[in-house]
Amino acid sequence: MISRVADHCFWFGRYIERAESSARMLAQAASFALDAELPPAQVWRPIVVVSGEEDEFLDRVAEGADDHPAWGDGELVQRFMVWDETNGVSIASSISGARSNARSIREVLSAEAWEVVNELHLWFGDSAAQAQYASHRDGFYQHVRRSTQLTLGLLRSTMLHDEPLDFMWLGVLLERVSQTARMLDVHHHAFTTLRTHELVETSLWLSLLRALSGQEAFMKSVTQRVSSELVARFLIAEDAFPRSIAYCVHSAHDRLAHIRPADAHDLPGGQSLERLRVLDTWVAARAKEPFASVHDLLTHVVDEVHAICGTLGRELLGA
Repeated sequence: MISRVADHCFWFGRYIERAESSARMLAQAASFALDAELPPAQVWRPIVVVSGEEDEFLDRVAEGADDHPAWGDGELVQRFMVWDETNGVSIASSISGARSNARSIREVLSAEAWEVVNELHLWFGDSAAQAQYASHRDGFYQHVRRSTQLTLGLLRSTMLHDEPLDFMWLGVLLERVSQTARMLDVHHHAFTTLRTHELVETSLWLSLLRALSGQEAFMKSVTQRVSSELVARFLIAEDAFPRSIAYCVHSAHDRLAHIRPADAHDLPGGQSLERLRVLDTWVAARAKEPFASVHDLLTHVVDEVHAICGTLGRELLGA
């Protein structure tokens, strides 16, 4: 498989996962803004921080003021995270990136998956999407989520389980690790330092779980009262939950090992595989002991995933 095709497959997976994750976060924040007794900035600022676009938002939208009221303007934050094409992680940019990469790999992408991605791209650029965004915001986010989730399902059910799919799913998993770690890090810090009623605190942690599609799974596997420690441990270490850090890192290592076996010393990718193996071992070891610092743990995960993606680009993707 040539590196150009592998690169398009990898980024196709990342963009699809990024669009789905952003739509889920924004939908949950919009719902939470109506129900929780929190300052608007406490609801909306984490969305921009998680995306990694805080400086861009401050420079272009909030005019450089760290305490600018724009942080509490849900409409402004949503427009930045949905429609702003100069924001590299907006839903608009993610859908455009997914479709562009899909078009470049039509020879390996299944027809069914291509049709869904293309239809989502066309819908998003049509006035119907603008109208639904204005009149039925939750339905708008639901449309994006369902289309991206359908695409992910079609990849698994309509494509050969060979190298193209391995690269796509490797992109999905590494993007998912980063999204989960960033979201948990930002919200864990905010929620544990917030002085509020116990019921409000519980609703905060449940909102985080819903934003990661993990509330039902958490309630089925954890019988104690919802707490910061239990939620953090579930999202970091629960190896049976497909959005946890432990599950995604281990699965990403398995995917890369399928592409580039550990004993294939004549093939490129050995450094990336080794870094993923070390990270997988490190996360598994942390899961068996009390968390000394959730922030330090998550920062290490985000930094390592970023470094691994860079190494993958140099070794296998021709970047």
